[in-house]
Amino acid sequence: MPGFIPEETVEKIRKANDIADVISEYVQLKKQGKNYVGLCPFHAEKTPSFSVTQDKQIFHCFGCGKGGNVINFIMEMESYSFYDALKLLANRSGIELPTKDMPQQSSLSQENQTILSANEWLQKLYHHLLRFTKDGKEGYQYLLDRGITEEVIDQFQLGFAPNVKDFVPEFLRKKGYHQQTLVKAGLLSLRDDNTVVDRFRGRVIFPIRNHLGKTVAFGGRAIADQEPKYLNSPESDLFQKGKLLFNFDQAKKHIRSTGEVILFEGYMDVIAAFQADVKNVIATLGTSLTENQAKLLRRYVDTVIICYDSDYAGIEAAYKAANLLRQTGCEVKVAFMEDGMDPDDYIRTYGGEAFNNKVIKASDTYMSFYMRYMKKNYNVNLEGDRIHYIEIILKQLATIDNAVEREYYLKELSEEYDLTMDALNQEIQKIRQNMGMNKDRQQNKRYTTNNEKDSASAKKMLPAFQNAERRLLAYMLKDVTITEKVQDTIGGSFNMEIHQVIATHLYAYYEEGHPADVSLFIDRLTDEKIIQAVIEIAMIPLNEDISDQEINDYIWTILAENKDMTAIRKLKEEQRQAEKQSDPIKAAKIAMEIIEIQKQLKKPI
Repeated sequence: MPGFIPEETVEKIRKANDIADVISEYVQLKKQGKNYVGLCPFHAEKTPSFSVTQDKQIFHCFGCGKGGNVINFIMEMESYSFYDALKLLANRSGIELPTKDMPQQSSLSQENQTILSANEWLQKLYHHLLRFTKDGKEGYQYLLDRGITEEVIDQFQLGFAPNVKDFVPEFLRKKGYHQQTLVKAGLLSLRDDNTVVDRFRGRVIFPIRNHLGKTVAFGGRAIADQEPKYLNSPESDLFQKGKLLFNFDQAKKHIRSTGEVILFEGYMDVIAAFQADVKNVIATLGTSLTENQAKLLRRYVDTVIICYDSDYAGIEAAYKAANLLRQTGCEVKVAFMEDGMDPDDYIRTYGGEAFNNKVIKASDTYMSFYMRYMKKNYNVNLEGDRIHYIEIILKQLATIDNAVEREYYLKELSEEYDLTMDALNQEIQKIRQNMGMNKDRQQNKRYTTNNEKDSASAKKMLPAFQNAERRLLAYMLKDVTITEKVQDTIGGSFNMEIHQVIATHLYAYYEEGHPADVSLFIDRLTDEKIIQAVIEIAMIPLNEDISDQEINDYIWTILAENKDMTAIRKLKEEQRQAEKQSDPIKAAKIAMEIIEIQKQLKKPI
């Protein structure tokens, strides 16, 4: 930890930010015993291996091995420096950092800091012009005509860029920004005559924020005869369309509380739904849903409801998005609006309550959507098309593991096309057998169920002394008295070098008067390998009440290993001497003694 930041400041900030609360802003956590589990944000996985221990205020991934306290998490998650992570957590908890103690550094380049600052000024300017000046009246009236209230305009900080070529460039120049940087960032456009103009002039402005609420780009919507109709900021280090989602910063808390997210295609769909009190809503940024966006959503929720336009293009896009989301492990539902309407039109026509009850809550399951999607490609009145359609649907149904769910859709086919359930079930079983579904699913289930057990089993198969050292260190991390006893009896004589280092740091930590607190302890460590070893040891399940006998057993096992290793070294020297003296019988006898001692050492606890 950097020495110029007072320890008490760091500790105050760390304690004010509960690790489970902070991580739940990035990962959907579910209670499992004393811990919380979720999908690791640091590597791709479909089965949760990421664990958060609230009482110890640490996290650990059993898959990729990453772990630490709340500050380490923010540093890893945001690619932040220690300073930036501390600043974020301080702002989050309402703690004012003493600026004289803080370093003048940032994880962002100076250019990106400048662009963020310019974006902030521009957002304020555009919003002010829309709400309070005659220059923004045209944009203001457009939003009112679209049914958007002043309250929601303020909530989203919507704005308007006047159709005056030098207004914004002059405003930013007076704020001290260099035109070259602003042109590079796409805030200004350079014309053929070398003059600069506002990229978004004459457009309603939609600020695009990252997950932390920082404005990183703008979207502009033409309200006159301008082309293109929609215009975004160009991509940059700060703004990558395939990784961000519109309104994600405001929707996060609603996504967590509802356990599902509604995915739209357009900004106005999001804003209209939000105004109608449907707030777990986000949108892509003018592109198809990407794998990065799908994985981001999977970390937060189990269920994604796709609500795209109900025209041909919208249905095709929904099908692609649904398949991508399913590949990441999401449950997918697809909302449908009649007459080819888009969500914004539907809400303005029928109201928010009808949208919520008749569209969102009535969303099709993926299978129902798939059946409807595929049917449009066939004329089911023709026998050949009808058989081909049924075969396609049966192949998709065969991938469903849940027998009840399969039967539900088979009954639909049976009733609609006058087929017996026996015939359909026979065909399904044949398809599943050909696909190897039953065998593969059972193997996958065994792997998923036993994955963590196998990991624990591997730890148990360590030699007795290694398990003893790990468990003893785990108890030392939570109890000063045990540490004092170990220091008196073992000192630094742990057999594993990494355990020697951890014990030495722990002795010094307690001697400085610190409490038993793993999260605080790892702040004092600088070696990443040592930190990860401490986290892994701290995650070992322990008995609440440890007896003196158990502690003594661990100490005896560790000391016995020391003694046995000394004996082995002595015997090996005697063996070498016997070989030098050409006494093979004596050398063989000594070798048997060494093997016997080694066998005893390898016995697990």
